[in-house]
Formats: sequence, C-alpha cells, structure tokens
Amino acid sequence: MSLGPIMLDVPGVALTGDDRRRLAHPLVGGVILFARNYQSPAQLVALTAEIHALRTPHLLIAVDHEGGRVQRFRDGFTVLPPMRELGRIWDRHPAEARRLAHECGYVLAAELRAHGVDLSFTPVLDLDYGASGVIGDRAFHSDVDAVADLAHQLMLGLKDAGMGSVGKHFPGHGFVRADSHREIPVDERSYADIEQADLVPFRRMAGYGMTGMMPAHVIYPAVDSRPAGFSPLWLKQILRGELGFDGVIFSDDLSMQGASVAGDVVARAAAALNAGCDMALVCNNCAGADEVLARLDWRMPATSIARIARLHGKPHPLGMTELREQSRYASAVHAIAGIGHGSADLWATDRSNTCGQG
Repeated sequence: MSLGPIMLDVPGVALTGDDRRRLAHPLVGGVILFARNYQSPAQLVALTAEIHALRTPHLLIAVDHEGGRVQRFRDGFTVLPPMRELGRIWDRHPAEARRLAHECGYVLAAELRAHGVDLSFTPVLDLDYGASGVIGDRAFHSDVDAVADLAHQLMLGLKDAGMGSVGKHFPGHGFVRADSHREIPVDERSYADIEQADLVPFRRMAGYGMTGMMPAHVIYPAVDSRPAGFSPLWLKQILRGELGFDGVIFSDDLSMQGASVAGDVVARAAAALNAGCDMALVCNNCAGADEVLARLDWRMPATSIARIARLHGKPHPLGMTELREQSRYASAVHAIAGIGHGSADLWATDRSNTCGQG
C-alpha cells in the first residue's frame, strides 16, 4: 500500500488502538511528533519503531525541530540555538556563520535520525522585518543573502546526516504581524515587492535541491484572494512553474485559524491538495482527523508518491551511544556549543503543540 496525502499527530508517548487504526488508513502518509510525544530517548526510539512497523513503505515521521523556541525534544538532545544567532555571526564573520549553520544542520539531523525520525520541518526561510512575533528569532536574518547562505548550509548539514529539508513559510511570513495560529494574516504588498525580497531565499533553495516546502496560511490579495497554501497560483504557477521546485509541498497545519477560510477540516484538506500540496497536515484534532479519513476523496498522484518516497531518512545505523563516539558528531557539537551564550531571552522554550509555525 502506497503512502497517502495526510499527515496526522498522535496524543501520547505510545500508540493507542485508535492511533493504530488511523495510521493504518490508506489516506495517511505520515506522522508529526510534538513535545508531548517525548519522554526519553528510549521511549522515542520505541515509538518511531512502532510507527515505522505499521506500514510498508513506512510512514514518514516528522517533527518541528528548528532550534531556539521550536525544538520539540530537549532532554538527551543537543540544545540548538535560535537561527537568529547564526545571522548575528554572519554580520561579523560570514564564513564562520556558514560553517556553524552546516554543523547545526548535521547535529540536528544526526540526533533525530538516531531516534528514528525521518524529517524536520526546517529551515525557516522567512525574512525578519521585526514585525512578526511568531517568526521573530526563528528567522536567520532580514538580509536575503544571509538567509539563503545560511539555509543552504543548514540544508547541506541535514543532508550529511541523511535527512531532507523543508523550507517554510512560502512565499514569506515575516512581513505580517498577525499570527496565523489565531488569525488570518493579510500581506497587502505587490507581487513585485515580494518577488524581489521574500521570494529570493525560496527561489535559491529550490535551485539548490531542497526536498520540501511549506506554504504560509497568509493571504496576499494583490496576487490571489486565497491563502498561499490553498492557491494553485502560488503553488503550481509560481512555486512549481517559476521557481522550478520539484520536491514535496506540505500544507501547514489545517487546524490553524489561518486555514479557516477554506471551510471545515475536510474542505481544507481538499483545497490544499487541489491547490498543489502533496501532503496535508491535520494536527491536534482527533475528531477532525477521523472526519478527513472518512470523507476525503483523493487519489494520490504518482508524482506525489515518488516525491514523498524521497523524503524517507537515509539509513542511520547509529544509536545515540554510538553517535557520541563519532569524531564527526563530537566536533560538530563542540562547534555549536557556544552559540547564543549571553542571550538567554532567545532561548525561551516553546512547548506549544502547534505545528508548522511552532
């Protein structure tokens, strides 16, 4: 049975009978984990192994694990800095910032792969305009070259450890103040303004071979009346056509307020998939997940099946004990250990159970 177009979450640290029933449904193709799903390294390894054993090919296991405020697993994992810290280093020493971004990506992916996680929804490609609280220090920088350089190196670090990358939030969430978890953000700028700034990192990362993208639940009315994640113009014409992106397009969480313009959760899933998403996320809403699995009518395109298959993490034979003995890993952890010291306010933990935008 091939993987389906829906990514769901699970409520606890081990699977229940209801979880197994949902995850066995042919519409399901992946699972997103949150802080609530993590108790210990051994528990996480057991949970991911059980999820992978449910299906062949195995379900894709993802997590929002960026660093800073958005790092779902902490005890037993290296604490990763907010990406803003890399941007600050880039201002003084661009080459060193690129090196550290590469090492951050490697550590992030190596630790997740050692625990059976296939994918992290990272890097954030939004520009920091100083307006968006939900983006804030998750953004590398306000400069397009800094964002593209650092995101590219982070992507290469992820790849070194056997993991793909997912850029977010296309075509840019940093300009608007509203939080799409709670509101429907509207960005009034022209396409020309967005294209010459926010779109630049996405264009470059598509050219570098990024494996996934996640659109924003933001309306850009000068371009389309629909949020980007429900817009064939944004996803098919611009992201696929003009930018030439051929990886997986994930919707952001369809339970967020920013997705409400598309109707109930089933209508939202259908709208996202019809707009060009390969996989739609339904999080923190078990009843809604059941509705989607019961009512969504969708035949998975062969192109989507092939794209998703490429996102399975490459084999990683090392557990954390063995990983810690590897000089490559030890040197990377040492390199990033001092990033952000003296900026305690930037290390506040976001323990929320929202997805996509942390």
